[in-house]
Amino acid sequence: ARVDRTRREGISRAHSASHILHHALQKTLGTHAQQQGSKVDNDELRFDFTNMSPVSTEQLEQIQSIVDQHIAAAEPVMMLFGEKYPDPVSIVAMGEFSKELCGGTHLDNTEEVEAFDISSEESVAAGTRRIVALTGVKAKDNIERTREAIDALFDALQQPPSQLGEAVKLQQTRLRDLKKCLT
Repeated sequence: ARVDRTRREGISRAHSASHILHHALQKTLGTHAQQQGSKVDNDELRFDFTNMSPVSTEQLEQIQSIVDQHIAAAEPVMMLFGEKYPDPVSIVAMGEFSKELCGGTHLDNTEEVEAFDISSEESVAAGTRRIVALTGVKAKDNIERTREAIDALFDALQQPPSQLGEAVKLQQTRLRDLKKCLT
């Protein structure tokens, strides 16, 4: 068997990041935010969790910040075997913040996630929400594309970053007024 090392590293980044995300969700939303499923791929993850309402923009920013802090902290990731269960099981410990049963592939250090970027948050069922996020190179590329789009908006609207929201609202009002004039 041949293992695609690049892909496996991307999966390890996404899988390890899903543990950090779970911690950040519980810290931000509460302990009721329990994992309901996940999918990890090459620098992409999907994480389903219990929560009765949409996650607000402010909460998503806090979750992103917590994940970023744990990545920057370069905390060790350790596999612990033979813990207090009838059969030997592997438990993954990340720093002091996470300890979970897990058989997946992981990094050696949280810093190896490199980058984390939440792409979306949505409902998938009653009481179940989903966060989709990118890690590593895909996260860095997405962050760069977003910055480029924002810079293009700054240039087009000729406004500083702090005024972007107001400038867009003003353009929407102007467009609405122009449409009224045409009818």
